Amino acid sequence: MKLDGTLPTPMHDPSDDQLMRAFAAGDGHAFERLYARHEQALYRFVRRLLGRAAANQTDEVFQDTWMRAIEARASWQPQGAAFRTWLFTIAHHRAIDCLRKSGREVSLDCDEDDRNGAPFEPAGTPWSAWPEAPAGTEGHADDRLFWRRAGQQLLDCLEGLPLPQKTAFLLHHDDGLAVDEMARALEVGFETAKTRLRYAMAKLRTCMGAYLPTGVKT
Repeated sequence: MKLDGTLPTPMHDPSDDQLMRAFAAGDGHAFERLYARHEQALYRFVRRLLGRAAANQTDEVFQDTWMRAIEARASWQPQGAAFRTWLFTIAHHRAIDCLRKSGREVSLDCDEDDRNGAPFEPAGTPWSAWPEAPAGTEGHADDRLFWRRAGQQLLDCLEGLPLPQKTAFLLHHDDGLAVDEMARALEVGFETAKTRLRYAMAKLRTCMGAYLPTGVKT
């Protein structure tokens, strides 16, 4: 990095940390690269976390997350967490605030109920069996229709998860955070994060009526 804080040229693939430091030093182009790098994943996370009932708040939460990142640029330090983890932590807090302001009850401690409660029953009718994808060439119209329906079923099942478990699933399986990173983003212990993910997967398998991968990246 140059003495004025801007990125040297050429730098083909600077890290998020380097871009954030350059942005804090006044390099607007560095922020543009950060935004482009994380825009789609962050928007998808916010939209799915809010769910259908609060979908119209997605843009507000998404934009406010970036505004808070901009405001914190001068004081931001990695502190063991990746920029992406830090960004998703902000989005998680903003989504919870949004849901509460909308009058929705938001429980952040669902694990004890899962340990002591009755077996999970999905709100809708679970798939009784996972149908075979249509035979034929890849990209066939029937094949695409099948996977769209499967994807929609998974989104429907996600709607029925408690917020902490939905968040764990999205961060780990949709956004690729390892369990330790997910724990940092959720500001909980490693075992709590792992437990929430396990409960989420068990409920989704029940709702889907199908096998979902059980591997957990730690």
